Amino acid sequence: MIYSLIALLAAPAAPQTVQCAPGTQHPVLVKVTGLKNRQGQLRVRLFGGSTATYFDKKRTVVRLEIPTPRTGPVMICVAAPRPGVYAVDVRHDTNGNGDTDRADGGGISGNPNVGLMDVIFKRKPDPAITQFRVGGGATTVPVQVKYLQGGSFKPARTID
Repeated sequence: MIYSLIALLAAPAAPQTVQCAPGTQHPVLVKVTGLKNRQGQLRVRLFGGSTATYFDKKRTVVRLEIPTPRTGPVMICVAAPRPGVYAVDVRHDTNGNGDTDRADGGGISGNPNVGLMDVIFKRKPDPAITQFRVGGGATTVPVQVKYLQGGSFKPARTID
């Protein structure tokens, strides 16, 4: 028993794409669209609790990082810890360096319009737009990734 637990803890966590692992209790399927290329990494963060803590990296409920899938639709399974109300964000780290660079893209559940001034002044989007409810079954959440172009964030000419 203890050896099984050690082996489980030592095994790298491999996020599931397209399908959730069998037995996932409260799966959130994040459908990522708008990628400008298939390089780098994707980071998905799930937020719950008070809406004031949404998109605060210190209040992340679940965080996954995966290599950007080279082909096909991008569906990332995130297991919510329990039923409830959540928000999600996605970052496309195009060069895979772990830092947010000007070439990177991002998106938020509900696909709100976010301007450069919102980012500069750390204004968060309206929770009424970004929230979604997780129940007993799978919840699909579309997120369109946008990239900085000029002084605003816009969808890239997509490859998907």
